[in-house]
Amino acid sequence: MSQQQRPSFAYLEALAFAPAHAQARALATGEVTAIELLDHVLARIDRYNPQLNAVIARDDEGARQAARAADAALARGERKPLLGVPITVKENFHVAGLATCVGNPDYAHNVDAVDAPAVIALREAGAVLIGKTNVPLSLADLQTYNAVYGVTRNPWNLHRSPGGSSGGSAAAIAAGFGALELGTDIGGSIRVPAHFTGVFGHKPTFGLVYNGGTGAPSGKQTLRDLTVAGPLARSAEDLELALQLLLNRDPLASKAWRATLPAARHDDLRKFRVLLLTAWPGQPQSRSERLVETRLRQGLEAAGVTVTLPEEAAGLLPDLNAAHVVYRSLLGASLPRPTGAAAQPADPESEETAETAWKRGPYLSHAEWLHKHEQRLRLRQQWEAFFEHFDVVLSPVLPATAFAHDHSEPKDARRFPVAFDEGVTQLRFADLFNWAGLPVLPGLPATSFPLGLHDDNLPIGAQAVGPYLEDLTPIRFAALFTAQQGGFQAPPGFADDAQPERTGA
Repeated sequence: MSQQQRPSFAYLEALAFAPAHAQARALATGEVTAIELLDHVLARIDRYNPQLNAVIARDDEGARQAARAADAALARGERKPLLGVPITVKENFHVAGLATCVGNPDYAHNVDAVDAPAVIALREAGAVLIGKTNVPLSLADLQTYNAVYGVTRNPWNLHRSPGGSSGGSAAAIAAGFGALELGTDIGGSIRVPAHFTGVFGHKPTFGLVYNGGTGAPSGKQTLRDLTVAGPLARSAEDLELALQLLLNRDPLASKAWRATLPAARHDDLRKFRVLLLTAWPGQPQSRSERLVETRLRQGLEAAGVTVTLPEEAAGLLPDLNAAHVVYRSLLGASLPRPTGAAAQPADPESEETAETAWKRGPYLSHAEWLHKHEQRLRLRQQWEAFFEHFDVVLSPVLPATAFAHDHSEPKDARRFPVAFDEGVTQLRFADLFNWAGLPVLPGLPATSFPLGLHDDNLPIGAQAVGPYLEDLTPIRFAALFTAQQGGFQAPPGFADDAQPERTGA
């Protein structure tokens, strides 16, 4: 395309739904300018965001300045991974000049002076930052709404949740409001929204990506246990691109330590050693979980992949129910100790279950916490031994597709419908986290990837869990699998005159 010929509206619409690496390539080859792409994306946000409320803070002028600078750099022959590519970030990441309140009215005017290190990393790679996306209050929900910014809706069905806590992030990616997002994950907060909206998300190995410069009030140095920061995107290739950019950003540790990720174990889907785990031990399989199993089996068998089932891996797979109890304990311990009427610790004489572990968590002594931590490290070693025989574990992300908005209080009293063969069961909020929590306690990397649509016309996804610090292995698996089945689809009603091709790699 010549410099005089402006890209058509249809071309820009298709490009708005393209992966970040494809947008970067179009910018580098001169098919479009950064300011043209940005203006088109901003116009899309103006048109569609009132329905979704995904983007809740914008810096249009700053973004235009960055886009013009990107165009000048491109004209000079400079090339960077994200040069001129428009992105957004989750609200809890600090961005200079924008507020960070995590949905809490007490911090609504908490304007940050400097960017978070992860935000700096993406800007240095040439990204054009548009603004921030919505979160639930204190990042503590599988829905995304709060008293400051309101409710975020799922672009596939406005009556459904986009998930949480990176719900605004996933909705923005699915709706073509940016090509890349920064999210955080402690209980599926990247992977569940990706599953609900049909995009890709990666929960990195614990500690691999520095997630300082997040939350409110600003200035905190302690990072919450179990939490990771990671990318959401419309392709697995973009997850890898972003992850590499986000490494080695701890301002103190990077003085001496440098992380270099091991290469993916395989570049051929047929060579992956796969454990297919789609029914939680001791629990019935939901219809959604069965569909995940069916889609995964179809794709794997078509590619000639040998699939192993849990009963064939006896003695290798850790005790998932026991691990889930420890996960809930340390998850509870990562929260402030409740006060007032909320202070209701479990009976110390009662049996240790996932529920009682959660309630006792905030009251653990340091000695008790260290005992749980030792269990975590032993579990990590069990998984390390397991991955001598397998490359990835494939599982659902959640036992259902996106559920309807439910803002009733208290949160723990809510019930969510999950379809089983014998009928629909109303599950508690706390009962939804088995799959999402599986890789969190041992700190393993997990990549969520779309498998198409359920029979309710809502997206459905799976997750690939990989070996500790081998993040590129589950990401590569997701890229190879979705190149032949699944992959991103634009939600109907959010693309004018053009429907981009599906992107899986």
